[in-house]
Amino acid sequence: MNNKPRQARAVMVLGTTSGAGKSWLATALCRWYARQGLKVAPFKAQNMSNNARVVAGPPPASALAAPGSSVEYGRMGEIGSAQYFQALAARRVPEVRMNPVLLKPEADTRSQVVLLGEVNEELGAMPWRGRSERIWPMARAALHELMAENDVVVIEGAGSPAEINLHASDYVNMRTALEARAACLLVSDIDRGGAFAHLYGTHQLLPAHERALIRGFVLNRFRGDAALLAPGPEQLQALTGVPTVAVLPMWRGHGLPEEDGVFDDSPSGTGLKIAIVAYPRLSNLDEFQPLRGMPGVRLIWTRTAADLEAADWIILPGSKAVAADLAWLREHKLDAVIARHAAAGKPLIGICGGLQMLGETLVDPHGIDGNAPGLGLLPLVTQFEKDKLLRPARLRFAAQLAAPWQALQSLQLEGYEIHHGRTVQHPDIAPATEALHEADGGVVGWQAGPVLGVYAHGLFEQPALLRALFGAEVRTLDSVFDGLADYIDHHFLPGTLAGLLTPP
Repeated sequence: MNNKPRQARAVMVLGTTSGAGKSWLATALCRWYARQGLKVAPFKAQNMSNNARVVAGPPPASALAAPGSSVEYGRMGEIGSAQYFQALAARRVPEVRMNPVLLKPEADTRSQVVLLGEVNEELGAMPWRGRSERIWPMARAALHELMAENDVVVIEGAGSPAEINLHASDYVNMRTALEARAACLLVSDIDRGGAFAHLYGTHQLLPAHERALIRGFVLNRFRGDAALLAPGPEQLQALTGVPTVAVLPMWRGHGLPEEDGVFDDSPSGTGLKIAIVAYPRLSNLDEFQPLRGMPGVRLIWTRTAADLEAADWIILPGSKAVAADLAWLREHKLDAVIARHAAAGKPLIGICGGLQMLGETLVDPHGIDGNAPGLGLLPLVTQFEKDKLLRPARLRFAAQLAAPWQALQSLQLEGYEIHHGRTVQHPDIAPATEALHEADGGVVGWQAGPVLGVYAHGLFEQPALLRALFGAEVRTLDSVFDGLADYIDHHFLPGTLAGLLTPP
């Protein structure tokens, strides 16, 4: 019997820039290696995103990683959505060690720091370089635990590893790569132009011992005749010693939610026009991905009154800064358009921060978000509390709902909650219908005519809700992950993906 401790091989995806395609490729690799019968886990030492998911907290062993830490083990935590999807692609239960540090931007110069799933205000107040040195030992411990428990750890970098002004304190890229002895792929978005220069420049700016970890270049989002690439890849290999191992054609319909920004700049589909308001600090936008491919639906992200005026539905998504985004709505005159939309009886739904905006007022005694008057479309009051509520949610819509939401009556769904706000009915205004309940009976959604506000994220990822509202099916996430794995299997040079698991 072989009792040798498991030590995973690490495969890491680096990018020449942000948005090069690291998350997409790492997700595809998770499913590809899982389909080989290997035990796979994703890892990203630090992510920056307001798209987060509620997952299991760290197991007790991780307490060793953070002496003196205030993390409470066994509680739920949050990680970036990209690592959540990567874990599902790897056929694993997502948990906080897969993304030990999550930065959630609150302003252009300030981010909330989430360490092992929980907000850490002390770290959030520290300068970036000093904070990195404090955090790295905990991220490193999470990495080693995952490597001890798995056959393969697929690691995603952040931005570019060649930001030479930040290199000494950057633990997300090459410090992690060296710690894991990772076989690294370097990805460039050729659709932006300058891909060969990006690859060569990134490679050359790294120290020699870090360059040695790069096993292949990947050209992502290629459009056109691949024969026109020659002799670029050959010359690049002559200069660096690194082969171009894949040219990935542009593929807009892969089905994986985007991690950053709105999905694209072109409306999708025809028919029912659903407008999602893209205020500056919107969050959890990935949950609307299924609407992109919905038959008979035209999904748009909008910041203009004209787009909202023409919408059949309006969605107010989550927000990391509800009071500030409400002020932005008013500054751009969108509040009046939203009110007219509701007065016309058209469907309007607010989710989490969007729900809070729909109420009468926001009360912030602890300085969490800000005091503000709401849009006044639901008779609700929200008070922000210090403690963030994180939980998966088992949900049931009320047995009696008014139009246009009657199709949701008695529907049972799953979702998740991430919010500081606690919302109740306004005591001096006629109450709204209690539209959505948690399994414990708590109210997490209200309806007043065409206006529906819910705290639960993830509802538009539920096939039952999509069938009820649109009478249509969408691809399952599992089929999306298999499609990604098939894609890289077809476009990588034969033997490359398996070869990354062997020493150079």
